[in-house]
Amino acid sequence: MRRPVATILAGAALASVLMGMPLCLALAQQAPSATIKLPEVRRQSSMSLEAALWARRSTRTLTRDSIALADVGQLLWAAQGVNRLDGHRTAPSAGATYPLELYVVAARVRDLPAGVYHYVPRTHELETVTTGERLQALVDSATRQAWQADAAAAFVFAAVYERAAQRYRDRAERYVPMDAGFSAQNLYLQAAALHLGTTFAGSFRDTILARVIGLPAGQRPLGIMPVGHPR
Repeated sequence: MRRPVATILAGAALASVLMGMPLCLALAQQAPSATIKLPEVRRQSSMSLEAALWARRSTRTLTRDSIALADVGQLLWAAQGVNRLDGHRTAPSAGATYPLELYVVAARVRDLPAGVYHYVPRTHELETVTTGERLQALVDSATRQAWQADAAAAFVFAAVYERAAQRYRDRAERYVPMDAGFSAQNLYLQAAALHLGTTFAGSFRDTILARVIGLPAGQRPLGIMPVGHPR
Protein backbone atom coordinates (compact mmCIF):
# COMPACT_ATOMS: atom_id res chain seq x y z
CA MET A 1 0.00 0.00 0.00
CA ARG A 2 1.32 3.44 -0.91
CA ARG A 3 1.81 5.72 2.08
CA PRO A 4 0.21 9.21 2.06
CA VAL A 5 2.54 12.09 1.28
CA ALA A 6 1.89 13.57 4.71
CA THR A 7 3.15 10.40 6.36
CA ILE A 8 6.32 10.49 4.26
CA LEU A 9 6.92 14.15 5.12
CA ALA A 10 6.32 13.49 8.79
CA GLY A 11 8.82 10.64 8.71
CA ALA A 12 11.40 12.82 7.00
CA ALA A 13 10.81 15.59 9.53
CA LEU A 14 11.32 13.21 12.44
CA ALA A 15 14.47 11.80 10.87
CA SER A 16 15.85 15.28 10.28
CA VAL A 17 15.30 16.25 13.90
CA LEU A 18 16.96 13.09 15.17
CA MET A 19 19.93 13.61 12.90
CA GLY A 20 20.16 17.36 13.46
CA MET A 21 19.55 17.91 9.75
CA PRO A 22 17.26 20.57 8.20
CA LEU A 23 14.06 19.11 6.79
CA CYS A 24 14.70 20.56 3.33
CA LEU A 25 18.10 18.82 3.18
CA ALA A 26 16.66 15.52 4.39
CA LEU A 27 13.99 15.62 1.68
CA ALA A 28 16.53 16.63 -0.97
CA GLN A 29 18.70 13.63 -0.18
CA GLN A 30 15.71 11.32 -0.66
CA ALA A 31 14.82 12.80 -4.06
CA PRO A 32 15.97 10.89 -7.14
CA SER A 33 18.75 12.37 -9.26
CA ALA A 34 17.64 14.62 -12.12
CA THR A 35 18.20 13.01 -15.52
CA ILE A 36 19.15 14.72 -18.76
CA LYS A 37 18.31 13.10 -22.08
CA LEU A 38 21.27 13.31 -24.43
CA PRO A 39 20.88 14.20 -28.13
CA GLU A 40 20.40 11.29 -30.50
CA VAL A 41 23.60 9.49 -31.43
CA ARG A 42 25.01 10.05 -34.89
CA ARG A 43 25.84 6.91 -36.88
CA GLN A 44 27.79 8.57 -39.70
CA SER A 45 30.32 11.36 -40.01
CA SER A 46 32.50 13.00 -42.63
CA MET A 47 35.59 11.24 -41.23
CA SER A 48 36.31 7.59 -41.97
CA LEU A 49 37.67 5.20 -39.35
CA GLU A 50 41.00 5.18 -41.16
CA ALA A 51 41.17 8.96 -41.10
CA ALA A 52 40.31 8.98 -37.38
CA LEU A 53 43.15 6.53 -36.73
CA TRP A 54 45.53 8.84 -38.58
CA ALA A 55 44.21 11.84 -36.63
CA ARG A 56 44.31 10.26 -33.17
CA ARG A 57 46.74 12.03 -30.85
CA SER A 58 47.35 12.46 -27.14
CA THR A 59 46.58 16.16 -26.79
CA ARG A 60 47.45 18.15 -23.68
CA THR A 61 47.22 21.67 -25.07
CA LEU A 62 43.59 22.73 -25.21
CA THR A 63 41.73 25.99 -25.67
CA ARG A 64 39.12 27.03 -23.14
CA ASP A 65 36.35 27.04 -25.74
CA SER A 66 33.10 25.23 -25.03
CA ILE A 67 31.89 22.02 -26.65
CA ALA A 68 28.35 20.96 -27.53
CA LEU A 69 26.18 18.66 -25.42
CA ALA A 70 25.78 16.51 -28.53
CA ASP A 71 29.55 15.98 -28.59
CA VAL A 72 29.51 14.88 -24.94
CA GLY A 73 26.77 12.39 -25.73
CA GLN A 74 28.60 11.10 -28.79
CA LEU A 75 31.80 10.56 -26.80
CA LEU A 76 29.96 8.73 -24.03
CA TRP A 77 28.17 6.52 -26.55
CA ALA A 78 31.43 5.71 -28.31
CA ALA A 79 33.01 4.70 -25.01
CA GLN A 80 30.17 2.71 -23.42
CA GLY A 81 26.97 3.20 -25.39
CA VAL A 82 24.49 0.54 -26.45
CA ASN A 83 24.76 -0.47 -30.10
CA ARG A 84 22.48 -3.54 -30.22
CA LEU A 85 18.92 -4.32 -29.23
CA ASP A 86 20.14 -6.90 -26.72
CA GLY A 87 21.93 -4.20 -24.70
CA HIS A 88 25.50 -5.00 -25.73
CA ARG A 89 27.83 -2.04 -26.06
CA THR A 90 30.24 -0.32 -28.42
CA ALA A 91 33.28 -1.52 -26.43
CA PRO A 92 33.91 -5.23 -25.70
CA SER A 93 33.75 -6.51 -22.14
CA ALA A 94 34.91 -9.84 -20.72
CA GLY A 95 31.82 -12.01 -20.51
CA ALA A 96 29.66 -8.94 -21.15
CA THR A 97 29.92 -8.14 -17.45
CA TYR A 98 30.32 -4.40 -18.18
CA PRO A 99 32.07 -3.31 -14.98
CA LEU A 100 32.77 0.22 -16.20
CA GLU A 101 30.91 3.34 -15.06
CA LEU A 102 31.46 6.67 -16.84
CA TYR A 103 31.20 10.12 -15.31
CA VAL A 104 31.44 13.58 -16.87
CA VAL A 105 32.80 16.60 -15.05
CA ALA A 106 31.30 19.38 -17.16
CA ALA A 107 32.91 22.80 -17.11
CA ARG A 108 32.19 24.45 -20.46
CA VAL A 109 29.51 22.38 -22.17
CA ARG A 110 26.77 24.25 -24.00
CA ASP A 111 23.28 23.48 -22.62
CA LEU A 112 24.71 21.54 -19.67
CA PRO A 113 25.29 23.26 -16.31
CA ALA A 114 28.69 22.78 -14.71
CA GLY A 115 28.70 19.73 -12.48
CA VAL A 116 29.29 16.00 -12.23
CA TYR A 117 27.11 13.58 -14.19
CA HIS A 118 26.84 9.79 -14.43
CA TYR A 119 26.20 8.17 -17.82
CA VAL A 120 23.36 5.66 -18.17
CA PRO A 121 24.08 3.61 -21.32
CA ARG A 122 20.72 1.84 -21.46
CA THR A 123 18.75 5.07 -21.89
CA HIS A 124 21.55 7.32 -23.18
CA GLU A 125 20.99 9.78 -20.36
CA LEU A 126 22.97 11.67 -17.75
CA GLU A 127 22.16 11.43 -14.06
CA THR A 128 23.06 14.55 -12.09
CA VAL A 129 25.47 13.71 -9.29
CA THR A 130 26.18 17.27 -8.20
CA THR A 131 26.01 20.73 -9.74
CA GLY A 132 28.58 23.49 -9.62
CA GLU A 133 32.17 23.86 -10.75
CA ARG A 134 34.17 20.70 -9.96
CA LEU A 135 36.82 20.63 -12.68
CA GLN A 136 39.46 22.42 -10.59
CA ALA A 137 38.89 19.94 -7.75
CA LEU A 138 39.45 17.14 -10.26
CA VAL A 139 42.67 18.80 -11.43
CA ASP A 140 43.79 19.11 -7.81
CA SER A 141 43.29 15.36 -7.38
CA ALA A 142 45.72 14.69 -10.22
CA THR A 143 49.50 14.92 -10.00
CA ARG A 144 51.28 17.45 -12.22
CA GLN A 145 48.36 17.62 -14.67
CA ALA A 146 47.52 21.34 -14.64
CA TRP A 147 46.68 21.28 -18.35
CA GLN A 148 43.42 19.48 -17.51
CA ALA A 149 41.95 22.75 -16.23
CA ASP A 150 41.59 23.95 -19.84
CA ALA A 151 39.27 21.07 -20.79
CA ALA A 152 35.63 21.71 -21.57
CA ALA A 153 34.77 18.44 -19.84
CA ALA A 154 36.60 15.57 -18.20
CA PHE A 155 35.45 11.98 -18.63
CA VAL A 156 36.19 9.75 -15.65
CA PHE A 157 36.36 5.98 -15.93
CA ALA A 158 35.41 4.00 -12.82
CA ALA A 159 34.74 0.32 -12.33
CA VAL A 160 32.78 -2.10 -10.19
CA TYR A 161 35.29 -4.96 -10.05
CA GLU A 162 32.74 -7.20 -8.33
CA ARG A 163 30.71 -7.51 -11.54
CA ALA A 164 33.62 -9.19 -13.29
CA ALA A 165 34.77 -11.03 -10.17
CA GLN A 166 31.43 -12.80 -9.83
CA ARG A 167 32.28 -14.63 -13.04
CA TYR A 168 36.07 -14.52 -13.24
CA ARG A 169 37.11 -14.25 -9.58
CA ASP A 170 40.66 -12.95 -9.16
CA ARG A 171 41.13 -12.58 -12.92
CA ALA A 172 38.84 -9.56 -12.73
CA GLU A 173 41.95 -7.60 -11.74
CA ARG A 174 43.28 -8.34 -15.23
CA TYR A 175 40.08 -8.08 -17.26
CA VAL A 176 38.65 -4.82 -15.92
CA PRO A 177 41.65 -2.69 -17.02
CA MET A 178 41.33 -4.30 -20.46
CA ASP A 179 37.74 -3.09 -20.61
CA ALA A 180 38.93 0.41 -19.72
CA GLY A 181 41.51 0.29 -22.52
CA PHE A 182 38.94 -0.72 -25.13
CA SER A 183 36.54 1.98 -23.99
CA ALA A 184 39.20 4.69 -23.83
CA GLN A 185 40.39 3.95 -27.36
CA ASN A 186 36.82 4.32 -28.62
CA LEU A 187 36.64 7.72 -26.94
CA TYR A 188 40.01 8.69 -28.45
CA LEU A 189 38.79 7.86 -31.96
CA GLN A 190 35.45 9.57 -31.52
CA ALA A 191 37.23 12.68 -30.26
CA ALA A 192 39.41 12.64 -33.37
CA ALA A 193 36.32 12.36 -35.58
CA LEU A 194 34.84 15.37 -33.77
CA HIS A 195 38.12 17.33 -34.17
CA LEU A 196 38.55 17.39 -30.40
CA GLY A 197 41.62 16.61 -28.32
CA THR A 198 42.09 14.35 -25.32
CA THR A 199 44.61 12.25 -23.39
CA PHE A 200 44.10 9.36 -20.99
CA ALA A 201 45.52 10.31 -17.59
CA GLY A 202 46.10 7.69 -14.91
CA SER A 203 48.03 9.79 -12.42
CA PHE A 204 45.71 10.89 -9.60
CA ARG A 205 45.01 10.35 -5.93
CA ASP A 206 42.30 7.70 -5.90
CA THR A 207 40.60 8.70 -2.66
CA ILE A 208 40.45 12.39 -3.55
CA LEU A 209 39.17 11.76 -7.09
CA ALA A 210 36.52 9.38 -5.77
CA ARG A 211 35.36 12.11 -3.38
CA VAL A 212 35.29 14.77 -6.13
CA ILE A 213 33.19 12.56 -8.41
CA GLY A 214 31.04 11.23 -5.59
CA LEU A 215 31.74 7.60 -6.39
CA PRO A 216 29.52 5.20 -4.44
CA ALA A 217 31.03 2.38 -2.41
CA GLY A 218 32.32 -0.43 -4.61
CA GLN A 219 33.43 1.81 -7.50
CA ARG A 220 37.12 2.48 -8.13
CA PRO A 221 38.48 5.27 -10.37
CA LEU A 222 40.62 4.09 -13.29
CA GLY A 223 41.40 7.14 -15.40
CA ILE A 224 40.54 10.62 -16.62
CA MET A 225 40.15 11.83 -20.20
CA PRO A 226 39.89 15.65 -20.34
CA VAL A 227 38.37 16.76 -23.66
CA GLY A 228 38.44 20.09 -25.45
CA HIS A 229 39.44 21.87 -28.64
CA PRO A 230 43.11 21.42 -29.53
CA ARG A 231 45.15 24.58 -29.31
